[in-house]
Amino acid sequence: MTWSLDDEFATPGGAIRWTALGSGEPLVLVHGTPYSSLLWRDLAPALARTRRVYVFDLLGFGRSEQREGQDLSLAAHARNLARLLEHWELSAPSVVAHDIGGAVTLRSMLLEGVSFRDLTLFDAVSGGEWERGLFRLILEHAEVFHQLPDYAHQEVVAGHLRHATNLGYRPEVLDAFLAPWRGETGQAAFYRQYSQIKQEHTAAYEHLLGEIDVPTRLIWGTEDRILPPHYARWLHERIPHAELHWIEGAGHVLQEDAPAQLLAHLTSPFE
Repeated sequence: MTWSLDDEFATPGGAIRWTALGSGEPLVLVHGTPYSSLLWRDLAPALARTRRVYVFDLLGFGRSEQREGQDLSLAAHARNLARLLEHWELSAPSVVAHDIGGAVTLRSMLLEGVSFRDLTLFDAVSGGEWERGLFRLILEHAEVFHQLPDYAHQEVVAGHLRHATNLGYRPEVLDAFLAPWRGETGQAAFYRQYSQIKQEHTAAYEHLLGEIDVPTRLIWGTEDRILPPHYARWLHERIPHAELHWIEGAGHVLQEDAPAQLLAHLTSPFE
């Protein structure tokens, strides 16, 4: 599967891989866990027909650097996003964020002082009681997961990825999402990032959500099992002016379950 990130940006924790496509008003796409910018492989070129689209792999993910000692908390990712925007010389881009990319974006806006032209969050970690399921198990038993045999580790990751889609992946797509987490380095990286993603880093900005004053759009799959629909309603209640759109039959990864509908929303003007 062809997907290239040709550029590199150095951070205190390691190198982040990124690329940009197209021309026009800037648009930044922020992925979540356990994914990478590969999730944007179809949407980014389509959006780049009218926009300058920036994509990157979060530190510790995809093709960005993976090594011991990295700070992979939501706070660190938010600081890295702020650094990237400065490197790209973007003062107020549009941003689209998924999964923990939502929390990273919200922290960068509300706690790091980053400005955005507008904000789209879909099936995104934002706040509330989201530290559950696999997140909680890894936080409580990180040392056990690090010791899993390779075959068992791969089944854990594959099972989690499958749980995120309501329609299923093509085999080559699932294999591509698994690739960064394989082998000794990949397995260590997988549990390193999960063991640092904590609810306390979203609780820190929850009281500020009502102060968001840029156009904001929320999009959610009705069959999301990772972050079920009540998380969308929770966020909508706290950003009163935000639009809320549902995509029927789609799970957590709208990029895979409903790419055409997601693209239609992303290319439509805010209400």
